[in-house]
This record gives sequence, structure tokens and C-alpha cells, in this order.
Amino acid sequence: MDLDVEAGEVFGFLGLNGAGKTTTLRMLGGVLPPTKGSIAIDGLDLATNPVAARQRLGFIPDRPYLYDKLTAREFLRFIGEMYGMLERTADGSPGLTTRIQMALDEQHLGEFADQLIESYSHGMKQRITLASALLHDPRLLIVDEPMVGLDPRGTRQIKETFRRLAAQGRTVFLSTHTLAVAAEVCDRIAIIHHGRIQVIGTQAEIVPAGKTLEELFLDITGVEAGGDSAEGAA
Repeated sequence: MDLDVEAGEVFGFLGLNGAGKTTTLRMLGGVLPPTKGSIAIDGLDLATNPVAARQRLGFIPDRPYLYDKLTAREFLRFIGEMYGMLERTADGSPGLTTRIQMALDEQHLGEFADQLIESYSHGMKQRITLASALLHDPRLLIVDEPMVGLDPRGTRQIKETFRRLAAQGRTVFLSTHTLAVAAEVCDRIAIIHHGRIQVIGTQAEIVPAGKTLEELFLDITGVEAGGDSAEGAA
């Protein structure tokens, strides 16, 4: 796999279950070592400079773990301290306490900040996970299946967050089961099949005239229309 993702874009990574999406994302997040080759995050080699590279990324796995017996505010402070965030910064940027409140407000969790996470709904847990991944202001956000179980309002809010990050010059690397979400929010898309990228580019570049992204996906992966749906199979 040879892949470059640019600053300021939302990049969609699509494929069937077992195609290699989650394994790739875990490699990019530094959870798994690549079998060969190298990974660079914002110009830093993940193998030779792992701490600095990881400080530039936020990673949301497909099954994020939260400490249910902490409040949202306590959980974000724990995350911030792990990243070495300080109350006073040399460049005058917001300190940890201010960043925590900003992250809570961005995800509309301010009024629930001092409630235990175990009392949160699924959508609220998704939002506190996103807040924790963005707390240290990463250059790259890696997200594995962000829309699972969200209601339409939550889905719309997360999509808006992704577009806002891209507008700020940051990068979102997104794996999703929902082709409609990828079509709507992603600047470029790659379809992976059996561990190899089959197509990559903007929708205008990869989707033939007269076809939809779903039809292209079905053609590449060999899923027959009328069988498993593209949304469920991706």
C-alpha cells in the first residue's frame, strides 16, 4: 500500500469487512507496527520518532474505551496530562483547563461535564471520545467507524466537525461503513480490497460517468446488488 493524505482534507477509506481497513488505521495510529515499509505523520517517522509523531495525531478506534467512573471533565484532564498539556503555555495558547472547557463546549457537553460517563447516552459517549481525541489539537485525526449508532443529529454534528477541521488545515482519515457519508463529507476516497488499494481519488476522478459511488464499490468488491447492502458490507 502506497498512500499520501494531504493537510486540509477529509480522506475516506472504504472496503468490505476484513479488507484491511482497521489494520491500516491501527498502523497509522501506532497501535500495530507495519509488516514492512514506513509511516510518516506530519513529516515524522512513526517508528524512529514515535512520541513526537503520536503527539500530532488523534486516534478514535472502532471500539473506544472510556473510564465510566470518571466525569467527562476528569476524563479529559487525564487525557490532557498524558499528552503533557500544561496550564501555562510558552506561546500563550490556552492551557489545559481552558482547552477542556473548549472541547466540552464544541461537542455540546458543557452542561454534562461533571456527570459520570457511565450515565451518558451512546451519542454522548461518541462526542466525549471525539473531544478527547481533539483535546491536544492534533494535525491528523484518525477515525474508525464514527457514525455507528448515532442519530441523525449526532451524525450531522460529527460531519460538520470533520469539515471544520479540514477548513483549519488539519486532516481527517476516516473509515466508514456508510457510503453516503463518505460521498458527502470526503474530499478523496480510497477503496481497499484484499489489503490493496483498488482506486483512489476524488469522486469525479474515480466514479465513472453514469455510476454512483455505491455501484463502483459493488463492482470492485464483487458484492452483488440485492445481496448484502453496500452500507452493511463496507
